[in-house]
Parts: sequence; C-alpha cells; structure tokens
Amino acid sequence: MATDLTPALTHPMALARLRERIAVTTEAARRAGGYLAAAPHRPIAPTADAVAGLEAFRRPLQDAPRTAHDVLRELDEVGSPATTVQAMGRYFGYVNGGVEPAAAAASILAGAWDQNAALPAQSPVASVLDEVAAAWVVDLLGLPHDAVATFTTGATLANFTGIVTARDALLARAGWDVNELGLIGAPPIRVVVGDEVHISALKSLRLAGLAPGLVERVPVDARGAIDADAFPTDTDALTLVLLQAGNVTTGASDPFDRIIPGVRERGGWVHVDGAFGLWAAASPTLREQVWGVDQADSWATDAHKWLNAPYDSGVVIVRDYRDLYRAMAMHAPYLASTDSRPLMHLSPHMSQRARGVETWALLAARGRSGIAELVDHSCAMASLFADLLREAGAEVIVEPALNQVPVTFGQEPGAPGDDAVTAAVTRAIAQEGTLWAGGSVWNGRTILRISVSDAATTADDVRASVDAIVACWEAVRATF
Repeated sequence: MATDLTPALTHPMALARLRERIAVTTEAARRAGGYLAAAPHRPIAPTADAVAGLEAFRRPLQDAPRTAHDVLRELDEVGSPATTVQAMGRYFGYVNGGVEPAAAAASILAGAWDQNAALPAQSPVASVLDEVAAAWVVDLLGLPHDAVATFTTGATLANFTGIVTARDALLARAGWDVNELGLIGAPPIRVVVGDEVHISALKSLRLAGLAPGLVERVPVDARGAIDADAFPTDTDALTLVLLQAGNVTTGASDPFDRIIPGVRERGGWVHVDGAFGLWAAASPTLREQVWGVDQADSWATDAHKWLNAPYDSGVVIVRDYRDLYRAMAMHAPYLASTDSRPLMHLSPHMSQRARGVETWALLAARGRSGIAELVDHSCAMASLFADLLREAGAEVIVEPALNQVPVTFGQEPGAPGDDAVTAAVTRAIAQEGTLWAGGSVWNGRTILRISVSDAATTADDVRASVDAIVACWEAVRATF
C-alpha cells in the first residue's frame, strides 16, 4: 500500500497549491501572533472607527479570483481592529471564557488536519480524542463512569440533544416510538422548570416540540435557585424536569440532592443545564454547591466558558448510551459502521469538525488539579470584584456564589442602585475601554453583570477594572 504522496505532487498545479497552502498557513500564524502581541495595548471593545471600517466587507462579490495572501491581509487589517479582546483578562461579558494556550495551538493544528469526525473510519484521531476528552470531562465532573458524552457546537445544542433524548426515552417507556409515530398524538410530557430557567433551555424545548409556553415554573429563592419546598411532589413517568447548575446572573445552583431523587423514583427524567456552573464539581472546594447533580439523567455543559476552550465546544452527557443512541442515530448503507461510538450517532451532527481536539489539549495540559485551580481562581477574582466594588459604595445585590457578580450603582456611594445610573455606567465602561462587562435586568432592577471566566484574569486586572468602573461611575454621577 502506498503511503508516500510525493508522486501526486509531481503535477505543477498540485505542487503550487501545496506550497500556497503552507505559505498562507504560516502567514496566518504570524498574523495571529501579531494580533495577540498587540491586544494588550488596545481597548477591550473596538473603537468606533474600527467598527465603521467593517463596511469595507459589504461589497458585491468580485468576478476575478484573488490570492489567499491578499484575502488574509484584508481580513487581518480590517477585521482584527474590530474584534472584542476576550482573552487578555479584562473581558467580563456573557460568561465567555478566554482560550488556553494548549487549546488555541491545538485548534490551529486541527484546522490543518481538516478532519470530518462523523465516523471513526473518516478520522481515527478525531474519534479517539473525542472519546478520551469526553471521558475525562465525565470523570472531572464526578458523573456516572458509564455515562456517554460527546461534543456539540455549544451548550444550546447540548441542551437540545439532552432534551430530545429525554423526550424520546420517556415516550418509549410509555410505549410510543417517536421515530415511527412522530409527536402528533403522543402522550403529553409534563415539563417542570425553575423561574430562572435559561433561555437556551427554553429554545431547546421549543425545537424539541415541547412548548415553552406550557411549562410549569417553580419559584426560586433570593439567589435564583429553585425553592425545593415549592417543587411539585406529584411528578410521574411522563415528567421532564430541567434543573440548572449556575444561574447566569448569580452563579447559584438548584438543590439537586433535594429534587432529583424523588423525580427519578417516580419515573421522570432530570436534565441539568450546567453550561458553566457544572464545573464547580471539578473543584474540591466548590463541588458541594452542586451536590447530588450526578443523580440526573442527562447534563449539558460548555468547554468554551470556564474551561477556556475555543468556541464550538459544547458537551452533552447522557447516563444511558441506549437512550442517546435511540434519539440521535442515523443510518444509511454507505455509512455502515461496526464501531461502538460513531459520533454521528451521538448528536444531531452528521459531518462535523474534530471539536474534541481543543478540549483534549487543554485537559492534557492542565490536568485535574489545574482545572480545579482554574475554577477556584475565577471565583476568587469574582469575590475580589465584589469586595472592591462594595468598598467603593456600589451595591452588590447577590453575594457571588461562583464567578458572577451582579452590581448596581446609585446617585452617591452607598445609596441604593439606580436603574438609569447603572445603565449609564455600563455604557461608559464599554466606551472607556479598560474592560468590558454587560448589562442585564435582575428581579426588575438594571444591573451590571460581571462574569469572571477568563483564566488570564489576575488580581491586577480586577483592581484596574474596578478603578475604571468607579471613574466611569463618578463621571456619570456628575451628569445627573
């Protein structure tokens, strides 16, 4: 069997194409390095001029080809200034992590590999790395050792996969085959959620044909976690319960140990949306916050948040492989496989990039203790944020449970938070450029929501950010 491709490169066109690809890949790496070197010296948010410059991209497609080098040059010169700097320690928006060096480097190599991970026959390396990284994730989170996990495009797709799996499993137990009969006329599934359920879980319910408008909402406590005393005790074998690890505003998690056992004893299914908060289980000092989460039936999380993998790194985990396979498998003669774990049978994706590579790389680099340190450090930086802002007279409306800090600003230090002042401070922060953090609304109050998810954030970053926030607050107060 021939293993040397050199003879194929004797054709001048093939050789020229290879040389161009090598050259432009090398140039892309050089430009990426230049971007990283410049990022610490520019505002976190792009300038108005840089954003305006993006209009250059809005043009009709030209007739003639351009060189890859010319396209890359334009992409860098016009696109790079208009990015938001997320991986330099001062981006605190949307629970978006930075990116670990090993994961970023692995992404570059995986891009050159250009692997389709749908079947092991298409890419043995993608299959093995997905399997190993997924097993490591299950182990780190303390979930059942025989649970099956795989990577998706993000936590929303992970939630969707888990919810569809739950739907089909519950109906199968009731004698209804969704594959053969669809959903019209199927026994109704009761869906129970907390009042603070995340919108990605509601979107997933809608996509799964389980109307979000019909869900039962359970009251939550002052931290946004479900009140276990208010949780219904009459759930049955056609009940799907969605719980949450890590409230998107406060970081608080639902009381899993008080809810899950009863639901499962009565035959129901519990799915946990743990996009970021599930990673508390990887920390010996924080795992008590998600105590009992391992008793659920399925889980969704995301490696691009706290783990600091590149985007497109969601993870779905299901207790029983057979349930996931029933819901996700697809078959065709040309796709026949005797392998035990074809990825196209574990998620909605068919063709898919080798998205487990980056998570494998960062886990291999950090190890168990490194992941725990990453999670603990983010929480420590969030607590420092809360302490310094409180000292400055801002109102931290919920003490950080994990890495989220909801804060409001009043007309004067120490005064109750004012919606208009807080909104103006949030806008001023984005314009000032030292950091970026997003606004939100919590229990009817306008807040600044600080999410510490970048492993690069230091105490110096927090202090510099607090100084900038306070300066913006002072400037805003002068206008009121």
